[in-house]
Amino acid sequence: MPIGRYMDLSAIALQGLNQAQSQLDSAATRIASAGAVSTDGETLDTVDQSAEVVALLSAKNVFSLDLKILKLAGEVQKNLIDVIA
Repeated sequence: MPIGRYMDLSAIALQGLNQAQSQLDSAATRIASAGAVSTDGETLDTVDQSAEVVALLSAKNVFSLDLKILKLAGEVQKNLIDVIA
């Protein structure tokens, strides 16, 4: 079994980490903009805080799982190298 397949796991996990970070950043930005007021005193945007908390928790779970996948890929790669050597 080629080592490259386990490298793909690492790449997939890293891509997932980046996507989770983007999701977290987007939710945090929307939460931070809650209650923003324009110069004429009107509220610019309303934010569904429960939806944003769900987005934050989802990003946290995805991040956690991708870290586990990355760790597992490293362990598999190490074991494969040990078997080959």
